[in-house]
Amino acid sequence: MLRTWMVLTAMLVTTTAQELPKGVFPEGWMVRVDGAPAPSGSGTTPAATDISFVVMKPGWHITTGPAAILYNPGQKASGSYSVKSESFLFDPGTRREAYGILIGGRHLESNDQAYTYFVIRRSGEFLIRRRTGATTVNVKDWTPATAIRKFDDKGAAEHSVKNVLEVKVAPDTTAFLVNGTEVARVPSKDIDTDGIVGLRVNHQLNIHVSSLEIVR
Repeated sequence: MLRTWMVLTAMLVTTTAQELPKGVFPEGWMVRVDGAPAPSGSGTTPAATDISFVVMKPGWHITTGPAAILYNPGQKASGSYSVKSESFLFDPGTRREAYGILIGGRHLESNDQAYTYFVIRRSGEFLIRRRTGATTVNVKDWTPATAIRKFDDKGAAEHSVKNVLEVKVAPDTTAFLVNGTEVARVPSKDIDTDGIVGLRVNHQLNIHVSSLEIVR
């Protein structure tokens, strides 16, 4: 895995985000941009044409213009389960934009969309937020966590920084972990848990998601 990632990183360093195709997404996946109408049958909205989301084994490479959710409608979980995602953040400049996991997705193609997301940002904080339609509520506001590897912590020879996010859903409480360390635990009734599992990536980010796994 390490050798595979080193080869992939070398390739990405020589391939600019502008050279990756935009507006054409992996089969079965849909992209919805914040503030845009629900996706059409093609899985895109007009603003989604500013997003690159391609299969690049292992996983997918994503570069965003606007903030968006990326999901496969058939990728669902309910009851007790865990979801884990490994991702690599490439140079975000001075921006502190967030990226991570969404769970409990429902009606994602309509104005009644609902989901909960768990995201981190380059400076070492996490956020847990719930969306219902156009309304968002912070379940856990931006909070520093030493478990998060900050972008500035990467070594001189590294081009990206790796973090692993995990959500463990149980009937009473749901735990949120970064790199194997629990950073928050909330009542499961306070968030969306049953539904589509996917990704959330905010504005102007360049990331590689090497895995998104559900364990039931």
